[in-house]
Amino acid sequence: MKIRFLGKYVPALLFSALLLTGCVSGSGGDQAATDKAVQPAPAGKIQAQKNVYKGKVVGKSNKAKQISIQVGKGSKAKTIMVSFDEATTGVEHASKGHAAIIAYEMRDGKPFATVIKPKLAKLPAGVGRIEVAEVKALLDKGENFLLVDSRPGKRYSASHLPGAISIPVCEMQELLQNLPKDKDKLLIFYCGGPT
Repeated sequence: MKIRFLGKYVPALLFSALLLTGCVSGSGGDQAATDKAVQPAPAGKIQAQKNVYKGKVVGKSNKAKQISIQVGKGSKAKTIMVSFDEATTGVEHASKGHAAIIAYEMRDGKPFATVIKPKLAKLPAGVGRIEVAEVKALLDKGENFLLVDSRPGKRYSASHLPGAISIPVCEMQELLQNLPKDKDKLLIFYCGGPT
């Protein structure tokens, strides 16, 4: 499936993507969020649908086998500690600063992760997802499209896909002039994880 961006919608789509994904700093992050005292989820205090927590991973300890996830918004946000072990699937999706969905079961009154999945951003109307194989096919055919690496500049400098330009999400508004003037040109954005 080829995805074509309609030129007049590109700025609106980029702005929508920024609103949905936010800006994650490369190093250090928001230390205040991780410095808060983290408490295990009190039984019955936080309503989760069918033993599922959805939110931003604010910490992970492989040694202690625990994940801190922030659920809820604004003043109702709570940070919850969830344990995991070798039987937990998808632990690699619990990356600090990334959104995750954690299915859990209660063991000794505490949440214990059974399955962890990445929480994918909802794409705005008119925007679609393209698979890696499709991008490779476009590259192999020499198709005329613009490949944009939206990861932080340091990650782009370390390595990037051939022909990609760097427009980090956090600097997108300032770098919009780097997008092609041809509004019918296919634009493909990629980042460091599933979106």
